[in-house]
Amino acid sequence: MTILALDTTSERASLALRRDGKTFAQLTLDSPDGYAHLILQAITRLLADAGVSLHEIDCFAAASGPGSFTGVRVGLAAVKGLAAALGKPAAGISNLRALASFGNLRPVIDARRGEVYTAVYDSDLRLVSPETVGPFTDLPITPAPENLAAGVASCAEMDGPTGWQDPAVLDANYVRRADAELFWKDS
Repeated sequence: MTILALDTTSERASLALRRDGKTFAQLTLDSPDGYAHLILQAITRLLADAGVSLHEIDCFAAASGPGSFTGVRVGLAAVKGLAAALGKPAAGISNLRALASFGNLRPVIDARRGEVYTAVYDSDLRLVSPETVGPFTDLPITPAPENLAAGVASCAEMDGPTGWQDPAVLDANYVRRADAELFWKDS
């Protein structure tokens, strides 16, 4: 099975191709202006460099958050659009779980505003303690790998076809509500 995975949820975006237990192609992007204008070109470049066609992809996966709200939507929109157009399944993978796939089973992400996102996973990357947002503590922030998309792809492969979804139902995993919702005032 071949998986194309994206992560556009932080300052550095990444893409990865995974097949049969190995990540065989990766690409990272830096753009202070976001990734909406770059992501489809990056996918085309990654596939061309790897000699893979879109039709060979069995599952399209995206980091579904928590992370940059706009970044989460960019990655999910790209994956949902490609999967729907090709009639393929999609997978939304928690950033915390993708981080845990690199070995730290209690990942901690800076949530800004003096808060952190965290969760606890077992060695099979199953959730042990729910994903939460809370006050910044003494827990060290988990350093992000250069290519989080490789972890996203690994988790999607681990879930297999029974864990994949119709792209239409793929949704963001913000963990906390957006500022617009938090600060909304009825007129």
